[in-house]
Amino acid sequence: MEKLKNMTQKINIVAEACCNHQNDFNTAIEMIKTAKLCNADYIKFQKRNCVKAVPKHMHNSPHPCPMHSFGETYLEHRKNLEFSIKQHQELKKYCEEIGINYSCSVWDEDSAAEIISLNPDYIKIPSALNLNYKLLDYVFNNYDKKIHISFGMTTKEEMKDLMSYLLHKRDRVVAYWTTSGYPVKFEELYLLELNHLKMTFPEIGYSGHNLGIAADMATIVLGATWIERHFTLDRTMKGTDQSASLEPVGLSKLVRDSKAVAKSLQYKNVDLTEDEKINRDKLKILD
Repeated sequence: MEKLKNMTQKINIVAEACCNHQNDFNTAIEMIKTAKLCNADYIKFQKRNCVKAVPKHMHNSPHPCPMHSFGETYLEHRKNLEFSIKQHQELKKYCEEIGINYSCSVWDEDSAAEIISLNPDYIKIPSALNLNYKLLDYVFNNYDKKIHISFGMTTKEEMKDLMSYLLHKRDRVVAYWTTSGYPVKFEELYLLELNHLKMTFPEIGYSGHNLGIAADMATIVLGATWIERHFTLDRTMKGTDQSASLEPVGLSKLVRDSKAVAKSLQYKNVDLTEDEKINRDKLKILD
């Protein structure tokens, strides 16, 4: 029988710090340290010029969930959660010192320019910005590494236009399926959409906002080689992303189980394993 080629690939786990650090630099450092202890491959932050990144109609509006607000208006809220580029530089340096990779999502051209200056392994375009073609043009033209893009909050018609834009850039793209809810109901994850992304892009990923890690395991079977999950030190802390985030124990299990699933997705290209040979001699009845 002709041997079938195994398609096992490295699974990259990204701990998305988002704003769960609450703009406390020491908390961010602790998150990096903890993500490393959990054996995550990357920790990812976010960078905004808040005036540009927050929609104008939301500048003077209160946060829709007051108990999680860090300012009287939504613009103030966002400003009060933002690290400076100097702080990002220090975060990246600390990541390098302890041996975990740093990355960042960018929400506007100013932030993209700043993060590009740090030369991370990749830059992420979040779902909220995936139709901002001016930003996409800027990043593709000024950054020569992989660009990760989430496809949440996007209609089917908008998806067609975005796919058309990315078609000739697909070798530079890691395309993430996601549903932008916090947390998302399992019946609204629509994970089979990964099959559509796989038809166009060489690398696909999953940005999960679901509870637990069961759904993440399914994405590996569907071909995802990047799994990004919101991460927190304590899900009871203030902030709208906390409840859809994994705590350290959950992140550790995600890393452990995803690597195990990836190892298991192989064709059997030997007749018997060494254990089977031993057990065959002991148990197999041939008569």
